[in-house]
Amino acid sequence: MGGFNLERVAAPSSLRDAADRWTAVETRVAHGEMPPRNAPAPDLDTRERFTQWVNRTLRAEACSAGVVPGPAFTRRLNRDEYAATLRDLLDIHLDIAAALPVDGAGGEGFDNAAETLFLSPLHVEKYMDLARFAMDFAAKEFKSRAKILIAQPGPGMTPEEAAGAILRNFLPRAFRRPVTGADVEPYLEIFRAALKQGQPFDGAVFFTLRSVLVSPYFLFRVEPPHFGAEAKPLEPFALASRLSYFLWSSMPDELLFDVAAAGKLQDPEVLQQLTRRMLRNDRALDFSRRFVEQWLRTRDLAGEKAPDAKLFPAFAGDEELRSDIRYQPVLFFREMLVRNLPLTVLIDSRHTIATSNLAKHFNEKLNIRAAAAKQPHWIELPEGSHRGGLLGMPAVLAVSSYPYRTSPVLRGAWIMESMLGTPPPPPPPDVPALEEPPPGSAPMTVRERLAQHRANPACASCHSRIDPLGFALENYDVVGRWRDEEAGKPVDASGELMDGTRVNGPHELKKALLDRKDLFVRNLATKMLGYALNRGLTLRDSCAVDQIVAKVKENNYSSQTLVEAIVLSTPFRYQAARPAAVRKEPTKP
Repeated sequence: MGGFNLERVAAPSSLRDAADRWTAVETRVAHGEMPPRNAPAPDLDTRERFTQWVNRTLRAEACSAGVVPGPAFTRRLNRDEYAATLRDLLDIHLDIAAALPVDGAGGEGFDNAAETLFLSPLHVEKYMDLARFAMDFAAKEFKSRAKILIAQPGPGMTPEEAAGAILRNFLPRAFRRPVTGADVEPYLEIFRAALKQGQPFDGAVFFTLRSVLVSPYFLFRVEPPHFGAEAKPLEPFALASRLSYFLWSSMPDELLFDVAAAGKLQDPEVLQQLTRRMLRNDRALDFSRRFVEQWLRTRDLAGEKAPDAKLFPAFAGDEELRSDIRYQPVLFFREMLVRNLPLTVLIDSRHTIATSNLAKHFNEKLNIRAAAAKQPHWIELPEGSHRGGLLGMPAVLAVSSYPYRTSPVLRGAWIMESMLGTPPPPPPPDVPALEEPPPGSAPMTVRERLAQHRANPACASCHSRIDPLGFALENYDVVGRWRDEEAGKPVDASGELMDGTRVNGPHELKKALLDRKDLFVRNLATKMLGYALNRGLTLRDSCAVDQIVAKVKENNYSSQTLVEAIVLSTPFRYQAARPAAVRKEPTKP
């Protein structure tokens, strides 16, 4: 490890002095990359005890000064945020996001992470085209024109005065902050030039507003830098944007702007009330969709994780069913928040979201109103149903399988990573993948075929942790249908977890996960805080996560409390000081 000799390291105080290197050591030991091959290797239990000790000690050191805000970055709107912001700014409804390059994931696994939102030449070209297209469309839409053209030249008002009034109304909303005369003047210059070229007043205004839509202040979320000695509360309009892009993936509305202008946004009671109001708004569906599909990775069902069309023709050939399956976890999460249900319903629940398509897919009689059978319904599941919680949803079961067969390894690893936040180490590089049986051979269950891996000492320790979780879900096929047999044999869904807990089937697995609900809630809080802050979390953020989880537990695992606690947390509401050496003002448009 570059000369970093653990034998020379003293007591825990050294962790504080070399935290970055210790973090790297912890990661490499967890992945089996340390010690080197020519040194005696500890078993998995010893590696886990070591990595847990390092992580626990580093967190204690990082939190010794209390909760502090982490770094804040100027970041580009991702393509969903860009499209939603145009929608709310111009009152137009177009599928603009599809015209932009796909944004990569970063931070805690989300595509709103600042470190991945670079600006490429292709982005610039697309933004120029979309600004022209959006303004041309808005010019022809009555509601949009009325929202933009709030003044017209006439008796007592020159064209320039009317344009100035329009800009002073439009720019604060486009830039998500108050503007000054210095902000307005460059756009008045563009307006004057358009008039000189013979454009009519309305045409000159819409031509000018194209330039606003390619300004860095529109395309980026810019938080005024703070160069003081200590952290300070975010400026009101920056906090309004943090809140709106967290819960709506879009710009603040008029009420948020008004509360920010009144200087009341840092009041915890006001923030809590606004958060509850925003969660009830239809725009919060974007939060549920974007957070859930990336947290659970179910958006991959539209790509590389799509079940094989030849093996599962009913799934591949029914677009409505595919849509119902993909959005079931999203709508369930949304309903949980609106109803303020406990977070534990994500593990197991007597209710679910269902449609007539899903009921047919489940082969279960569900209580769905016939008059609107194809619409999503919040229903109570019948006694003995296997559909409660995320693990009974076909989207989760499909994304944690191969396209052509189930995989207890993938499903077990998915539970460890996505639900418990304890991802298993990667497999050793010299272990071959599970081979498919040759044509004409006797049918074997996946469990029987996995026995060869479990017999390999290099694999057994990890598989003993991963496989029992996945075996418990083997009654579900790739697309989440219930089955009692596999390869002509009864499904064996039994297993023993590492702590000795025996589970047999999804009901007992969910009970075991409920016994570990604090681990689940901490992972969910970590993911959601990273999503809200648009960055990966650091060790210092673990103190904030501790406080958020404690607040959630105090309130019986309330789902709304999780969101509110994140909004009220120090990393969300405060801004860290920047060193004076990096002082640099943003360029004016």
